[in-house]
Amino acid sequence: MSGTFTCSIEVPAPPETVFDYFIDAKLLVSWIGDFAVLDAQPGGEFTLDIEGIPVRGQYLEVVAPKRVVLSWGHAGSETLPPNSTEVEFTLTPTTGGGTLVEVEHRGLPDEHLPSHRIGWPMFMDRLRHTTSP
Repeated sequence: MSGTFTCSIEVPAPPETVFDYFIDAKLLVSWIGDFAVLDAQPGGEFTLDIEGIPVRGQYLEVVAPKRVVLSWGHAGSETLPPNSTEVEFTLTPTTGGGTLVEVEHRGLPDEHLPSHRIGWPMFMDRLRHTTSP
């Protein structure tokens, strides 16, 4: 079985600013991970190490400054291999000049849902604090 996890958060920066936090390696690791190699175009590399976990995938869709879709998995994992799940980030402007950031992680094996239910909200909160003026 597989499932979907969703969460959202409002950050105090406009979508044009927040979008870069999903396509620029230095900005990405400021809120999630320790190391990244990114080629933010469809079919481009998405390599991210998060606390020793090697996340490997590729960009599937990049629509500035509205949406980023990428494949996601863990190198060496039999239950969550590279490119086996899909993560979609949607950025919507808010009335106060900020951005509603929504994440939807699709196709997660049941045994990985609990850790992603903890991880995504934690990292999204870090994104909010990182983009604060």
